[in-house]
Amino acid sequence: MAKPNLELPLGHSAVPRGCIATVVTSLQMTTKQQPRSVAKFPPSYELAEFDRSDLSGYRALFRKVGQDWLWHSRLTMSDNELRRIVSDPLDEIYTLRHAGADVGLLELDFRKPGECELAFFGLVSAEIGQGLGRTLMTEAIQRAWAKPIRRFWVHTCTLDHPGALEFYVRSGFRPYAFQVEVQPDPRLTGLLPRHAAPHVPLIEPDR
Repeated sequence: MAKPNLELPLGHSAVPRGCIATVVTSLQMTTKQQPRSVAKFPPSYELAEFDRSDLSGYRALFRKVGQDWLWHSRLTMSDNELRRIVSDPLDEIYTLRHAGADVGLLELDFRKPGECELAFFGLVSAEIGQGLGRTLMTEAIQRAWAKPIRRFWVHTCTLDHPGALEFYVRSGFRPYAFQVEVQPDPRLTGLLPRHAAPHVPLIEPDR
Protein backbone atom coordinates (compact mmCIF):
# COMPACT_ATOMS: atom_id res chain seq x y z
CA MET A 1 0.00 0.00 0.00
CA ALA A 2 1.44 3.40 -1.03
CA LYS A 3 2.15 5.91 1.69
CA PRO A 4 -0.35 8.80 1.75
CA ASN A 5 0.79 12.24 0.67
CA LEU A 6 0.46 14.08 3.96
CA GLU A 7 0.12 17.85 4.19
CA LEU A 8 -0.02 17.58 7.98
CA PRO A 9 2.66 15.63 9.86
CA LEU A 10 1.70 12.51 11.74
CA GLY A 11 1.20 13.07 15.44
CA HIS A 12 0.14 16.20 17.27
CA SER A 13 0.29 19.65 15.68
CA ALA A 14 0.14 22.79 17.81
CA VAL A 15 -2.81 25.14 17.32
CA PRO A 16 -2.09 28.82 17.94
CA ARG A 17 -3.64 30.25 21.09
CA GLY A 18 -6.79 32.16 20.28
CA CYS A 19 -7.67 29.72 17.49
CA ILE A 20 -9.87 26.65 17.31
CA ALA A 21 -9.23 23.44 15.39
CA THR A 22 -11.79 20.96 14.16
CA VAL A 23 -11.87 17.78 12.09
CA VAL A 24 -14.25 18.20 9.17
CA THR A 25 -15.96 15.13 7.68
CA SER A 26 -17.43 15.41 4.17
CA LEU A 27 -20.26 13.05 3.29
CA GLN A 28 -22.20 12.42 0.12
CA MET A 29 -25.28 10.68 -1.21
CA THR A 30 -25.16 9.59 -4.85
CA THR A 31 -28.64 8.09 -5.09
CA LYS A 32 -31.83 9.28 -3.47
CA GLN A 33 -32.50 7.63 -0.13
CA GLN A 34 -36.02 6.67 0.80
CA PRO A 35 -37.13 7.93 4.21
CA ARG A 36 -37.69 5.34 6.91
CA SER A 37 -41.08 6.87 7.60
CA VAL A 38 -43.24 9.55 6.04
CA ALA A 39 -43.14 11.91 8.99
CA LYS A 40 -44.81 15.30 8.97
CA PHE A 41 -44.20 18.35 11.06
CA PRO A 42 -46.60 18.85 13.97
CA PRO A 43 -49.54 21.14 13.09
CA SER A 44 -47.96 24.15 14.82
CA TYR A 45 -44.81 23.95 12.65
CA GLU A 46 -44.36 24.93 9.02
CA LEU A 47 -41.46 24.98 6.58
CA ALA A 48 -41.46 28.20 4.60
CA GLU A 49 -39.18 29.97 2.15
CA PHE A 50 -37.06 32.60 3.84
CA ASP A 51 -37.27 36.21 2.70
CA ARG A 52 -34.06 36.59 0.69
CA SER A 53 -34.09 40.37 0.98
CA ASP A 54 -33.87 40.25 4.77
CA LEU A 55 -30.12 40.01 5.35
CA SER A 56 -30.33 40.96 9.02
CA GLY A 57 -33.08 38.39 9.54
CA TYR A 58 -30.96 35.73 7.82
CA ARG A 59 -27.96 36.54 10.00
CA ALA A 60 -30.17 36.44 13.10
CA LEU A 61 -31.51 32.99 12.17
CA PHE A 62 -28.02 31.74 11.27
CA ARG A 63 -26.76 32.93 14.65
CA LYS A 64 -29.78 31.56 16.52
CA VAL A 65 -29.37 28.07 15.06
CA GLY A 66 -25.59 27.90 14.87
CA GLN A 67 -24.23 29.84 17.83
CA ASP A 68 -23.99 26.78 20.07
CA TRP A 69 -21.83 25.09 17.40
CA LEU A 70 -19.69 28.13 16.59
CA TRP A 71 -21.16 28.71 13.11
CA HIS A 72 -19.72 32.00 11.95
CA SER A 73 -18.85 31.80 8.23
CA ARG A 74 -21.83 33.88 7.11
CA LEU A 75 -21.31 36.40 9.93
CA THR A 76 -17.91 37.43 8.56
CA MET A 77 -19.31 38.32 5.14
CA SER A 78 -20.08 41.84 4.00
CA ASP A 79 -23.63 42.66 2.94
CA ASN A 80 -22.61 42.43 -0.71
CA GLU A 81 -20.93 39.04 -0.29
CA LEU A 82 -23.88 37.60 1.59
CA ARG A 83 -26.42 39.13 -0.79
CA ARG A 84 -24.69 37.50 -3.78
CA ILE A 85 -25.33 34.09 -2.20
CA VAL A 86 -28.77 34.42 -0.66
CA SER A 87 -30.25 36.30 -3.63
CA ASP A 88 -29.17 33.58 -6.06
CA PRO A 89 -32.24 31.51 -7.04
CA LEU A 90 -30.00 28.41 -7.08
CA ASP A 91 -29.49 28.84 -3.33
CA GLU A 92 -32.72 27.75 -1.63
CA ILE A 93 -33.31 28.94 1.93
CA TYR A 94 -36.09 27.68 4.18
CA THR A 95 -37.00 28.36 7.77
CA LEU A 96 -38.92 26.10 10.11
CA ARG A 97 -41.43 28.26 11.98
CA HIS A 98 -43.22 27.56 15.24
CA ALA A 99 -45.69 29.95 16.86
CA GLY A 100 -44.44 32.76 14.65
CA ALA A 101 -40.76 32.22 15.50
CA ASP A 102 -37.99 30.88 13.27
CA VAL A 103 -36.65 27.71 14.92
CA GLY A 104 -34.83 25.91 12.11
CA LEU A 105 -32.72 26.57 9.02
CA LEU A 106 -32.46 24.54 5.82
CA GLU A 107 -30.26 25.84 3.01
CA LEU A 108 -29.75 23.91 -0.23
CA ASP A 109 -27.06 25.16 -2.61
CA PHE A 110 -27.55 24.12 -6.25
CA ARG A 111 -25.04 26.61 -7.69
CA LYS A 112 -22.67 23.90 -8.90
CA PRO A 113 -24.27 22.02 -11.83
CA GLY A 114 -25.25 18.44 -11.05
CA GLU A 115 -24.77 18.85 -7.31
CA CYS A 116 -26.58 20.03 -4.24
CA GLU A 117 -24.79 20.99 -1.06
CA LEU A 118 -26.69 20.82 2.19
CA ALA A 119 -25.12 24.15 3.09
CA PHE A 120 -26.79 24.67 6.47
CA PHE A 121 -29.12 22.45 8.44
CA GLY A 122 -30.11 22.85 12.05
CA LEU A 123 -32.61 23.60 14.79
CA VAL A 124 -32.46 25.93 17.75
CA SER A 125 -31.42 24.07 20.89
CA ALA A 126 -34.90 24.03 22.43
CA GLU A 127 -36.30 22.10 19.45
CA ILE A 128 -33.63 19.38 19.29
CA GLY A 129 -34.68 15.89 20.36
CA GLN A 130 -38.32 16.03 19.28
CA GLY A 131 -37.97 14.30 15.91
CA LEU A 132 -38.11 17.55 13.97
CA GLY A 133 -34.62 17.01 12.56
CA ARG A 134 -35.65 13.74 10.97
CA THR A 135 -38.62 15.38 9.25
CA LEU A 136 -36.49 18.34 8.18
CA MET A 137 -33.93 15.94 6.67
CA THR A 138 -36.68 14.12 4.78
CA GLU A 139 -37.70 17.47 3.31
CA ALA A 140 -34.08 18.22 2.42
CA ILE A 141 -33.61 14.91 0.61
CA GLN A 142 -36.88 15.23 -1.29
CA ARG A 143 -36.16 18.81 -2.37
CA ALA A 144 -32.55 18.10 -3.34
CA TRP A 145 -33.34 15.07 -5.49
CA ALA A 146 -36.30 16.79 -7.13
CA LYS A 147 -33.62 18.55 -9.22
CA PRO A 148 -31.40 16.80 -11.83
CA ILE A 149 -28.43 16.20 -9.52
CA ARG A 150 -25.88 13.41 -9.35
CA ARG A 151 -24.66 14.12 -5.85
CA PHE A 152 -26.03 15.52 -2.59
CA TRP A 153 -23.33 16.35 -0.08
CA VAL A 154 -22.72 17.90 3.31
CA HIS A 155 -19.90 18.45 5.73
CA THR A 156 -19.95 18.37 9.50
CA CYS A 157 -17.24 18.87 12.06
CA THR A 158 -16.26 18.03 15.62
CA LEU A 159 -17.62 21.38 16.82
CA ASP A 160 -21.15 20.39 15.74
CA HIS A 161 -23.75 18.54 17.78
CA PRO A 162 -22.18 15.25 18.94
CA GLY A 163 -24.90 13.29 17.17
CA ALA A 164 -24.59 15.13 13.83
CA LEU A 165 -22.26 12.71 12.06
CA GLU A 166 -24.27 9.64 13.04
CA PHE A 167 -27.47 11.43 12.02
CA TYR A 168 -26.13 12.13 8.53
CA VAL A 169 -24.95 8.54 8.12
CA ARG A 170 -28.36 7.22 9.21
CA SER A 171 -29.93 9.57 6.67
CA GLY A 172 -28.00 7.89 3.84
CA PHE A 173 -24.87 10.03 3.50
CA ARG A 174 -21.52 8.26 3.32
CA PRO A 175 -18.23 9.79 4.52
CA TYR A 176 -15.57 10.30 1.86
CA ALA A 177 -13.01 12.82 3.16
CA PHE A 178 -11.47 14.35 6.28
CA GLN A 179 -9.97 17.82 6.67
CA VAL A 180 -8.49 19.71 9.60
CA GLU A 181 -9.61 23.32 9.87
CA VAL A 182 -7.85 25.93 12.02
CA GLN A 183 -9.35 29.39 12.37
CA PRO A 184 -9.59 32.29 14.81
CA ASP A 185 -12.02 31.63 17.64
CA PRO A 186 -15.14 33.70 16.77
CA ARG A 187 -15.79 34.24 20.47
CA LEU A 188 -12.56 36.21 20.67
CA THR A 189 -13.14 38.24 17.52
CA GLY A 190 -16.54 39.50 18.72
CA LEU A 191 -18.62 37.59 16.17
CA LEU A 192 -20.11 35.36 18.86
CA PRO A 193 -20.53 35.86 22.62
CA ARG A 194 -17.85 34.42 24.87
CA HIS A 195 -20.36 32.07 26.53
CA ALA A 196 -21.25 30.35 23.22
CA ALA A 197 -20.37 26.67 22.76
CA PRO A 198 -19.28 25.93 26.34
CA HIS A 199 -18.21 22.44 25.18
CA VAL A 200 -15.31 24.04 23.30
CA PRO A 201 -12.54 25.42 25.54
CA LEU A 202 -11.86 29.14 25.17
CA ILE A 203 -8.08 29.67 25.10
CA GLU A 204 -6.97 33.29 25.15
CA PRO A 205 -4.20 34.36 22.75
CA ASP A 206 -0.77 35.24 24.07
CA ARG A 207 -0.48 38.85 25.19
